[in-house]
Amino acid sequence: MIPKTFKEVIDLGDGREISIETGKLAKQAHGSVVVQSGKCMLLCTVVSNYQASDVDFLPLTVDYREKFAAAGRYPGGFFKREARPSDGEVLTMRLVDRVLRPLFPKDYHSETQVMIQLMSHDEDVMPDAMAGLAASAAIQLSDIPFECPISEVRVGRVNGEFVINPTMAQLKESDIDMVIGASEDSVMMVEGEMGEISEEEMVEAIKFAHEAIKVQCAAQVRLAEAVGKKETREYEQAVEDEALQKKIHDMAYDKVYEVAKAGSSKKERSEAFANIKEEIKAAFSEEELEEFGGLVSKYYHKAEKEAVRNLTLEEGLRLDGRKTTDIRPIWCEVDYLPSVHGSSIFTRGETQALATVTLGTSREANQIDMPSFEGEETFYLHYNFPPFSTGEARPIRGTSRREVGHGNLAQRALKGMIPVDCPYTVRVVSEVLESNGSSSMATVCSGTMALMDAGIQLKKPVSGIAMGLITDTESGKYAVLSDILGDEDHLGDMDFKVTGTADGITACQMDIKVKGLSYEILVKALMQAKDGRLHILEKLIDTIAAPRPEVKPYAPKIITRIIPGEFIGALIGKGGEVIQDLQKRSKTTIVINEDPETEEGIVEILGTDQDGIDMVLAKIDSLMFKPEVGSVYEVKVIKMLEFGAVVEYTEAPGNEVLLHVSELAWERTENVSDVVNMGDVFDVKYLGIDPRTKKEKVSRKALLPKPEGYKERPPRDDRGGDRRGGDRRGGDRDRRGGDRDRKPRRD
Repeated sequence: MIPKTFKEVIDLGDGREISIETGKLAKQAHGSVVVQSGKCMLLCTVVSNYQASDVDFLPLTVDYREKFAAAGRYPGGFFKREARPSDGEVLTMRLVDRVLRPLFPKDYHSETQVMIQLMSHDEDVMPDAMAGLAASAAIQLSDIPFECPISEVRVGRVNGEFVINPTMAQLKESDIDMVIGASEDSVMMVEGEMGEISEEEMVEAIKFAHEAIKVQCAAQVRLAEAVGKKETREYEQAVEDEALQKKIHDMAYDKVYEVAKAGSSKKERSEAFANIKEEIKAAFSEEELEEFGGLVSKYYHKAEKEAVRNLTLEEGLRLDGRKTTDIRPIWCEVDYLPSVHGSSIFTRGETQALATVTLGTSREANQIDMPSFEGEETFYLHYNFPPFSTGEARPIRGTSRREVGHGNLAQRALKGMIPVDCPYTVRVVSEVLESNGSSSMATVCSGTMALMDAGIQLKKPVSGIAMGLITDTESGKYAVLSDILGDEDHLGDMDFKVTGTADGITACQMDIKVKGLSYEILVKALMQAKDGRLHILEKLIDTIAAPRPEVKPYAPKIITRIIPGEFIGALIGKGGEVIQDLQKRSKTTIVINEDPETEEGIVEILGTDQDGIDMVLAKIDSLMFKPEVGSVYEVKVIKMLEFGAVVEYTEAPGNEVLLHVSELAWERTENVSDVVNMGDVFDVKYLGIDPRTKKEKVSRKALLPKPEGYKERPPRDDRGGDRRGGDRRGGDRDRRGGDRDRKPRRD
């Protein structure tokens, strides 16, 4: 018997719907839902342990996986099983985590796991846009403490009209691709890429998305009420001691305020704060520290945060002595690494990124193989964040989710500025060498310069800046901070990163920690970010004003040629012998792809030596050489045969044709060598396709004057013989037959 189910339907307003259903699947989870739009189905479950973990943070895991069976496909590669998550899945996990995490109680420390799985795929539905809705709906059906329902939507703009959760086809036509996460009353997360839009347009897109999110939040509330809202579980809440908190506040606040006001370096400031904390701990006995040492640290950090925030709100000063709009000192350098295709260093304050560019053929494209998307990237960016960049020593266990997310943001910031006709596959790698505030934006800046240094003809240079916000709800005061430090990232109410050209925004990432942030403050913050972004852009242009006109001498040059599909096989050769020999002799890399629509061959020739590239181009021209009927061509004898000479067109080496003995001269030719020899060069006339042999025909005699008294030979008969002396073969047969008749027969 199928169990009773509960269902809510959300109307997207354009004929599409999203349904949320519970009661049928995964009933032992603490909350489970199936979210469906079209044929796309997501199963989301949430489980949270009833015992708290021995940690002072929320051990939350958000896991998003796409099952290949959902699209009727097998996992690629030798191992036919879904294994480690793809970058696309990791990025979706991050989008959901960033909205969920702030809504759990600060003192809730139970192991919590949200699992979202794509079980059925629809080509017209992008599943990542519904992952946040699924996660929140599952939590609403559980007894897990959680502040309020949230949801996420993707917003695009096609032909000037905003669209919620656009299809893949619509997204290709859109100049905005943003995912917004929000509750009913507050926007909490924004991430996406744009086609150089204005700050006002970006805010309008956020507003449009928020209205759709409100509808989805209301649907979750209705579903929970229909099922029967569970009582929120009891959990061991953190012990508070107001007297202790006031005591530590009084001991720490003024001292922290003075250190913060001193405008010292990160190292000096960290040591000073650590000394204050140690002084406070020294005021307590060992027994007291053993009893409530955790509270001492907790209350100290609260006092530190309050002092630093108040310094900025009251005096407009920041930890390193800057005013709210100041950008840290910047220095840049290009062409730093002598053997790479392009390189640059971008240093802003205590943050430094070294970027490299490598140029390759389509063979080096980044292959994306997900159930919801198959394709390749010919421009991609990788971001590395080693522990020494923050003066730490810690284990390195592969690429972190943070590295994937920061690299993706920088890639989205730059990819729209790569020309459509760029022949290369371009890989940018950012090595973060120092970090104290937005290494991802340093990556954008260093990546821009490295691309220009490599000779990639960027449409426009791109810069990026990280911004912060500090607010006081009681007084109404707020401060927008340009180019935030790492410490300011943690203590602020909003941190957002904006990238763009001089003409508009290309990408953004926001995390808003304060409720009910007004759109007026958001616009002001974005406009202040624009000023900072343009200031940084000037520094980049001062370092390298325009892309280099050519790639560097040691960087590969790439030439692309289109050839008819009929010539692909000839260029490759039997078993690849032609192309392999050509690559060896020319010292180039040759890649041939077939256009599935036109069936033409796209030939990419990559090499550092122009002579080698010219050799390959000459070979292609030779293979594609098509003589015209009636035209005269110079040829060279390359082979002598009994019935003619094989000649090669001198303008198309390798393109051969038979010059028949009958076309050598007007006079009767008994031996080919009587007229031509190996290596002789002369002109012939191209006569087209011989209707009898169906092969190409050329003539030397057609260009020679006829001898006096010359008589045309009789035409050949149907059997191929000529009548110059009768059919000798027939005559021979007759004579042989006659001979046989004359010999005596033996019975």
